[in-house]
Amino acid sequence: MRVVAVLWVFGFLLDEAYSWGFQNGVFHNSIWLEQAAGVYHRESRKGRYQLTYKEAKAVCKFEGGKLATYDQLEAARKIGLHVCSAGWFDKAHVGYPIVKAGAHCGFGKIGIIDYGYRVNKSERWDVFCFNPDTKQCGGILTEPQRQIRTPGYPEEYEDEQICYWHIRVRYGLRIRLHFLDFDLEDDTSCMADYLEVYDSYDDITGFAGRFCGDDLPDDIISSGNVMTLKFLSDASVTAGGFQMQYIAFNASLLYQDHTSPLP
Repeated sequence: MRVVAVLWVFGFLLDEAYSWGFQNGVFHNSIWLEQAAGVYHRESRKGRYQLTYKEAKAVCKFEGGKLATYDQLEAARKIGLHVCSAGWFDKAHVGYPIVKAGAHCGFGKIGIIDYGYRVNKSERWDVFCFNPDTKQCGGILTEPQRQIRTPGYPEEYEDEQICYWHIRVRYGLRIRLHFLDFDLEDDTSCMADYLEVYDSYDDITGFAGRFCGDDLPDDIISSGNVMTLKFLSDASVTAGGFQMQYIAFNASLLYQDHTSPLP
């Protein structure tokens, strides 16, 4: 009996080992990869922490999805979803996924930071939705090179968009963000439509700049292997949007002769 149990455990672990692996230097669980891609974070168009439980469910439903379950949130975390903002998820729980522990995010822990079941459904948080068929508006990007565009580009983007792109490349590489086209609503304070870039896992630390108008921003180079982009549009004027590309490169290239261009 003991031998049978040992063989069963060995077989289970072997199956698990085959389901995990490295792709482009990034750790993935191949079983959950496609489903986890449907998990995404949303905040109210009024700003962070403005959604009651009822409103949070309505946000997901409006986009054709539903509240993410704990398992879906954890699966997304395992392929790189790191959001330092608490949100509603299934069964009236509130929490957020942490990939990298930080002093100001996750209490130094890694995993799903779960605040537990909330008795008061009028509490205001963000939300984590699940919809494997959701339109492309942000996401987790692990390729070494890729273009990023506003939804619908080259057509004008829509009002009231909130998109997060979390770039995660192989450890030891850095990220060069190069802008090809840029046209957002012009506002002297950049409070209407804007793109924010963060040299970090989230939009809490590592602020690198906020951009609007039609001036093409300069290239941005990360200090490590992660970068976060946040695009927000308000309820009024729209514009042509943006197109950019990022390229992962070996940090040692920065210290070569300055006449040698980056990739």
